[in-house]
Amino acid sequence: MYELSKQFRFEAAHTLQREVDAEPSRRIHGHSYRAEVALRGVPDPQSGMMLDLGKLARLIEEVRDGLDHRFLDEVADLGPATLENLAAWIWRRLEGRCPALFRVTVYRDSEGDTCSYFGP
Repeated sequence: MYELSKQFRFEAAHTLQREVDAEPSRRIHGHSYRAEVALRGVPDPQSGMMLDLGKLARLIEEVRDGLDHRFLDEVADLGPATLENLAAWIWRRLEGRCPALFRVTVYRDSEGDTCSYFGP
């Protein structure tokens, strides 16, 4: 069994309704994010790959384009721009197009925050 992953970064702004640090969170603010898409499975015996990394890079670039330098409050089907919702949103964009999708993790490195989603 193998796990293959690829990371990407994006910058985005949002607002957030919360109880702690409520006032600054309600104002438009931005973060630098890092996301990781992980596949788990067995490589194809002929190609030696679970998925060609070039194909994975193209799929990820489509996802990244939907988030990078965006106002996340306006991204369709995202909901509140939490780490949880970002991970699930990325999963939904890749599900069915990315065989052996196992995990999507979103990091906010500046704060040490991480959230992983393993699918429905």
